[in-house]
Amino acid sequence: MNFSSRFIEEAVNAFASLPGIGKKTALRLVLHLVKQQPEIAVQFAEAIVKMRRNIRECERCHNISDDKLCSICANRSRDQSLVCVVEGIRDVMAIEGTGQYRGLYHVLGGVISPIEGIGPSDLNIDSLVQRVNEGAVKEIIMAISPTIEGETTIFYLSKKLRDTGVQVSTIARGISFGGDLEYADELTLGRSIVARVPYKGVNE
Repeated sequence: MNFSSRFIEEAVNAFASLPGIGKKTALRLVLHLVKQQPEIAVQFAEAIVKMRRNIRECERCHNISDDKLCSICANRSRDQSLVCVVEGIRDVMAIEGTGQYRGLYHVLGGVISPIEGIGPSDLNIDSLVQRVNEGAVKEIIMAISPTIEGETTIFYLSKKLRDTGVQVSTIARGISFGGDLEYADELTLGRSIVARVPYKGVNE
């Protein structure tokens, strides 16, 4: 792709570095910004810079947040005894989009995957166990994608939590095995949360 402007080329390369955006889409976005008033492009750039400088991780659940606690953890009207364990931030957004869940979350930051070199110590597992040991949590919902890595992670977590007395459940399998939670439609995902079942993966 030939460019008549070095500035256009640099902007296209910047957009194209984002996941799911190819050079043609990046060029279309850049040309759209070029046609706008300069202040529009400035606002766009400032919003990204402000987001990157100020966004932080919730100290309790590891969700994205503007403050020490995210808006979900800080909301006292939510069920503080119920914690939904998910792989990533996009899963939180997917579940929130269903409108079926009013508890809290815990973002693991991935799943156990020896092939990719991801072990338990690379995930936010110790902080989950600590939350449970504090005594306020009564039920843990494992809302993790039903893949081999996901099932391995659920099994590991259930073993870690076995002696805490907390109830461990998994979402109902309206989500097909091998699928990603974030891509499930809201109706199926919402029903899977509501129809959760006790986890039976650890022998007593």
